[in-house]
Amino acid sequence: MEKLKPKLFSVMKTYTKEQFVKDVIAGIIVAIIALPLSIALALASGVTPEKGLYTAITAGFVISFLGGSRVQIAGPTAAFATIVAGIVAKQGMDGLVIATLLAGMILILMGLLRLGNLIKFIPYTITTGFTSGIAITILIGQLKDFFGLTIVSTEPLVETMDKLSADVKAIGTINIQATLVGVLCLAILIFWPKLPGFLKKIPPSLIAVIVSIIIVKGLALNVNTIGDLYEISNKPPQFHLPAITLSSVGSLLPDAFTIAILAAIESLLSCVVADSMVNSRHRSNMELIAQGAGNMTSALFGGIPATGAIARTAANVKNGGRTPIAGMVHAVTLFLILIILMPYAALIPMPAIAAILFMVAYNMSEWRKFLHLLKTSPKSDIIVLVTTFILTVVFDLVVAIETGILLAAVLFMKRMSDVTEVESWKYVDEDNVPDSLSLRVVPKHTHVYEISGPMFFAAANKILSITLEEKTKCLVLRMRSVNAIDATAMHSLEELQEKCQKMGIVLILSHVNDQPMNVMKKSGFYETVGSENFCAHIDDALARAEAVGK
Repeated sequence: MEKLKPKLFSVMKTYTKEQFVKDVIAGIIVAIIALPLSIALALASGVTPEKGLYTAITAGFVISFLGGSRVQIAGPTAAFATIVAGIVAKQGMDGLVIATLLAGMILILMGLLRLGNLIKFIPYTITTGFTSGIAITILIGQLKDFFGLTIVSTEPLVETMDKLSADVKAIGTINIQATLVGVLCLAILIFWPKLPGFLKKIPPSLIAVIVSIIIVKGLALNVNTIGDLYEISNKPPQFHLPAITLSSVGSLLPDAFTIAILAAIESLLSCVVADSMVNSRHRSNMELIAQGAGNMTSALFGGIPATGAIARTAANVKNGGRTPIAGMVHAVTLFLILIILMPYAALIPMPAIAAILFMVAYNMSEWRKFLHLLKTSPKSDIIVLVTTFILTVVFDLVVAIETGILLAAVLFMKRMSDVTEVESWKYVDEDNVPDSLSLRVVPKHTHVYEISGPMFFAAANKILSITLEEKTKCLVLRMRSVNAIDATAMHSLEELQEKCQKMGIVLILSHVNDQPMNVMKKSGFYETVGSENFCAHIDDALARAEAVGK
């Protein structure tokens, strides 16, 4: 069984000074990358800029310290932006704190119950659908700042479609100066990584921020900056625990489950990617516990939900980080930046933030995978993919995930019920068949039915379709292809047995596998039918039927 032990404690046994130097360098570089991203994601989540740094500092440190991965870097991510913005708009920051605390508890419980591997049961079509949907919601949410639109609204715009509608109505208020700054930043983000040599190693988001500040201030452009819209604070994270009531817990529990599921999925996916890069193997259950502890810490110290960030984790690996020390250095570096440089964040133009989030949305959209699934997947999977995507954009993530999982489950059950068959053997006159030596002789007044596929509630009615005749003496059920049975199908078998008993028909079962046999013994069905009527092979079952018929 997988150990519940942080990776940090394992890797320190062989830790060297040389690796410490590499981890420190990688941590500092990742912190520089995370700085503009953390601010941008905080703004996209409807909270003040410093809360993004609070998250990267507190959750980032705790998750690296306790985590089940050698190189995971945690912090705010785009996956949470829309759901966080919705919670803050409806329940305020205290509501977000409670929801994140509950999510942290759920994650810790998942880890303690060893549920790390259960995340793989979330269909790929659902994760792709809501990830692409989140990308679209982020893009729509940043149109206002990218184009410098003037939108007047009596209430905060939370829903994506409301934002899009407001953007369309305000299309006549485009600020050309803001748009040009946004386009310039977008060009830097796209083309800077293609530069040769040392230059491409400098984070393009940092270059875009610096260039936009110089242009806006140097040319005195009429472009909103973070300082124009938000109050900037360089205070360190402060502990705050809001009043928690049963009513608040009840209302926020669905959001908490969504945060927990998202954090689990994204973190474990990031761990899998990281494993392939450093030839390691993460501890999924320990990672869930760390994510839970990190999110609870972030909530208590003014942050927002956090999870493993694939892009920052990859940057950590590429720059030499090989142990959790790099993630802890990343958090400490951001803390120093918060105290010393945070006031200068007020100078960052909003179009630059929007451009950064455009790139985040593009990178997470996975549009090539989305199109590939549309072209190659079965119709049922396409239905789940498109439904989850549309619901994420039109409504919210909670509705999308709940509906997606429910729809996937229903379609899966439909697919499984279609492959479950209860078929009667075909009876032929062996005198007219040349190769009759290969056929089995069925005793008179005996019917044989072959059952294949899982016997569960969606296919239970097929058992009741078995026809019984008055002259029938024995009914043989061949179950070699049945690996599982549930309570509903078991009930159908019991009804069939009662029907056989009333008609004086002996029910014989052949080749019952372990799981169905255990269920039958536990329910008392085994005793009712009689051990002598459970045969290991179809030939034994036919011999038993012949003996009964005499």
